[in-house]
Amino acid sequence: MPDFPKEPAALAAFFQKHGEDCLPGLLGIDVVEIKKGSCRLTMQIEQKHFASNGYLHAASVIALADSACGYGCVASLPEGASGFTTLELKSNHVGTALAGVITAEASMAHGGRTTHVWDAVVASAETGKAIALFRCTQLILYGK
Repeated sequence: MPDFPKEPAALAAFFQKHGEDCLPGLLGIDVVEIKKGSCRLTMQIEQKHFASNGYLHAASVIALADSACGYGCVASLPEGASGFTTLELKSNHVGTALAGVITAEASMAHGGRTTHVWDAVVASAETGKAIALFRCTQLILYGK
């Protein structure tokens, strides 16, 4: 993994730029804020985010939440860590949004030297209504 900037605004700009050609960029995910212990991302809902049944695809919501937790994890890595990999993730979908912007607010529930556990709530930016609850566990990596 590359050396990540430590300053929150520089880290947010880093992920915005480096995600352009990856899944976050393809989905139109925007980095709003990243700091130790939390991350906030947004995504403008477009046709590409829908399933064939006309509802927001669960994978679109999961990608937003997982990105928020992953970016937050990087901002919160313990001293000497070189990165992380996801061990487990779970999502509960409690609603949907058909238009507008959705946000993912991620927060660290556990920040150990070997594992992190992150929670995220994905909600409609316009109404504040939660559409998904997400939890993931990351294995902290050391060395190259």
